[in-house]
Amino acid sequence: MTSLSEIMNYNQAFVEDKKYEEFVTTKFPNKRIVILTCMDTRLIELLPKAMNLKNGDAKIIKSAGAIITHPFGGLMRSVLVAVYELQADEVYVIGHHDCGMSSIDTSRIVDSMIKRGIDPSIFTTLEYSGIDMEAWLHGFSDVTESVKKSVDAIKNHPLMPTDVNVHGLVIHPENGKLDIIENGYDVSVKA
Repeated sequence: MTSLSEIMNYNQAFVEDKKYEEFVTTKFPNKRIVILTCMDTRLIELLPKAMNLKNGDAKIIKSAGAIITHPFGGLMRSVLVAVYELQADEVYVIGHHDCGMSSIDTSRIVDSMIKRGIDPSIFTTLEYSGIDMEAWLHGFSDVTESVKKSVDAIKNHPLMPTDVNVHGLVIHPENGKLDIIENGYDVSVKA
């Protein structure tokens, strides 16, 4: 059985048995927070439980490494929509120890792309078009510094209102312990 078949079979029973009823909420986050965190599988249930979040409490945006790579990219757009349209008034950037983005090897990824059928000449075209694969796929060496950079990118974004507190945390994926890197209440407002 394929994973899609498995999911669809389970979903049919989920809907028929009305198991969705315990998750009913609105599109507005009850705790008025938006979280940018990593897509790491260890955080799917651990992070909300470690923060005492229930379904409907927060908007959660996931990406590789919780890194804001472009000030007008999809991640920043999602944060701004959560603030302006979905009533979030605090932002949490939450990285984690042992993140795959801390050891990313761009050349290994490119080699893997080629092995899976991507024509090597594409990379020459991308380079000619101004796409720097190393910069685009680059991770980080220090999760604390990475969280600080993303917090700074959000806090100082020209479209982010100054009354939104932006916090930075790092979670331990083994036990859920959260460490504060940037306390948005203590940081001075942007100039």
